Amino acid sequence: MEEKLGLSHKLELYNREKGIVTGVLDVISFDENTIVLDTDLGLLTIKGKDLHVSRLSLEKGELDLEGHADSLVYSSNEGYRKSNQSLLSRLFK
Repeated sequence: MEEKLGLSHKLELYNREKGIVTGVLDVISFDENTIVLDTDLGLLTIKGKDLHVSRLSLEKGELDLEGHADSLVYSSNEGYRKSNQSLLSRLFK
């Protein structure tokens, strides 16, 4: 498991319309209704409407999002990390 040193996970959400997430290791998938992130503390699934990633810096582990967030759910990321495959390689199997 490859983790970036010095990253701490933080989630800030403003009025359910703008957010900042730190401690992001990878973006698993995203569309206008769902964003799935691999973070230091597990997979984070953000569901809502008109979701957009306005800024992404994997080097810094930071992501800014906009849209209307309806739910934020953490889950284990063991299955994803064990597969150790990129989103594209999983899509084109």
